[in-house]
Amino acid sequence: MNTILIISLFVVCLGFMSFGYYISRGKISRSAFLVSDRNINVYGITSSLTASCFGIWILIGPAEASTWGGVGAVIGYAAGQSFALLYFTKIGIKIRKILPSANSLTEVIEKRYDQKVLKLIITLTILYLYVYFCAEVTAIAKVVNLILGIPLWLVAALTIVSTLIYSLKGGLKISIITDKFQFWIIILFLVIIFITLNQQINFLVPDVIFKEPSKLSIGLGGFTAGLTFFIAVFATNLFDQGIWQRVYASKNIDVLKKGFICSFYIVLITILLLGFVGIYASLNGKINDPSTIIFSLLINKEFLFLNLIVLILSLTLVLSSLDTLIASVSSLFIIHTNKFIQKRNVNNFYIIGGMILAGSAFYISSKGLSVLYLFLLADLLCCAAAIPIFYGFYNRKINSENVFKSIIFGIFFGLLLFPSLDFSKSILVGFIFEKSLFPMILSNHLLFWSFIVALFSPILFIKKS
Repeated sequence: MNTILIISLFVVCLGFMSFGYYISRGKISRSAFLVSDRNINVYGITSSLTASCFGIWILIGPAEASTWGGVGAVIGYAAGQSFALLYFTKIGIKIRKILPSANSLTEVIEKRYDQKVLKLIITLTILYLYVYFCAEVTAIAKVVNLILGIPLWLVAALTIVSTLIYSLKGGLKISIITDKFQFWIIILFLVIIFITLNQQINFLVPDVIFKEPSKLSIGLGGFTAGLTFFIAVFATNLFDQGIWQRVYASKNIDVLKKGFICSFYIVLITILLLGFVGIYASLNGKINDPSTIIFSLLINKEFLFLNLIVLILSLTLVLSSLDTLIASVSSLFIIHTNKFIQKRNVNNFYIIGGMILAGSAFYISSKGLSVLYLFLLADLLCCAAAIPIFYGFYNRKINSENVFKSIIFGIFFGLLLFPSLDFSKSILVGFIFEKSLFPMILSNHLLFWSFIVALFSPILFIKKS
C-alpha cells in the first residue's frame, strides 16, 4: 500500500511540475507574468482565487481553531477568510480605479505614501508570504509523514522544488492555468471527504450536541477566539499580493465582482464544515494532535482509496497555494527592483532571491513547527498596518510619517502581548513582568489582546497633517 502512495506522491508533484513547465515554455511577457495580461474571466478568477486561497491550512486551521475556541473560533475563522474576499469587491474596485495600470497594492501605496512606508509594507508583505510558504510546506510534510512516515525534510524538498521550477518561469499566468485544474480536484475530493466524514461521525448533526448542548455555547473564550481569528485573517488578506494580482488580472470590474463573490460562498461553506468536524472531535475526545484532526479521522491503513484521496488532495492544496506565493514574491521583486537593478539582471535577481527564500523555508519547514502559530505571527504584523494604510486611501490628510510611526507602534505593542508557543505567557506578561500582576481577562487571553492592540493602537498615531 505504501508503495502506491509513495508513487502517487511523486506523480502528483512531478505531474504538475511538468505540466506547468510545459505550458510556460517560450517567452512570458511582463504583463502575463504579473497579471496574466488582465484578461481573466469569471470562471478563471473564481477557480484561481479559490484554489490559491485553499492551501492545506483548510484541512488544519479551522479544525485546530475549534479546539481553542469552539463554535466562536470556527465562525470567526470562516468569516475572516470569506468576508475579506467580499470586501475586495469594494476596496479592489476602488484601488483599481485609483491606479488602473498598476500590478499590485504596493504600487498604489508607492503613489499615496513615501518610500519609507512603501519599504515597510513590502517587507511585511514578503514576510507574510514567506511565513505562509513555510506553513504550507510544514503542513504537507507533517501530513505525508503521518500517512507514509517519510521524513519531513524530504517532502519539503520535493514540494518546494517541483513548484519552483514552473512558478519562477511562468508567474501568475501559469499559476491561473494550473489553478483551473487544481480547483476541480480540490472540490471533488473535498466532497468525497465530507461525505466520508459524515458517514463516519455524523459531524453535521452529532448526537453529542443534543446530549450536551452547553458545550456549543459561545462564552468569553469562544467570543475572543472568534474575534481574534476574524481580525487576523481579514486584515492579513488585505495585503495578500496573490489576491491583488487577481484583482488586476480580472478582465473588467464586473468579472472582479462575480469572481470574488463566487469564491466567497465556496470558502465560507468549506471552512464552516471543516470547523464543525473539529468541534465534533473535541466533544468526543478524538483529538491526539490538534493540527491533524481531519487526517486522524480519515487515515486508515485498511482503506487505500481514502488514503490516496487524502494524499492527492493535500498535495494539490499545497501546490495550488505555493505557486501563487512564489508568483507573488517574484512579482514584488520585479515591480520594485527595476529602479535599483539593471534591467538585464532583474530576472536573475528574482530567481536567485526566490531560491534563497525557498531554501530557508525548507529549513524552517523541516522543523515541523505549529502551522497555525506561524500563520498567527504573520497575521499580527499585517494587522498593525491595516487601518493606517487603508484609512489613508479615504482620508488624504493622513501623512506618511504618521502612518509609518503608527505601524511600527502597532507591531511593537502587539508583539509584547503575542503569546509563546504554549500560549501561557508573552514578552510583557510572564517574561518582563510576573503573570500574576495582570488581570486574568488579559493574561488568559493573550492572543486576543495582542491582535486588538496591534490593530487599534496605530490609531493613536494617525493625525491630520
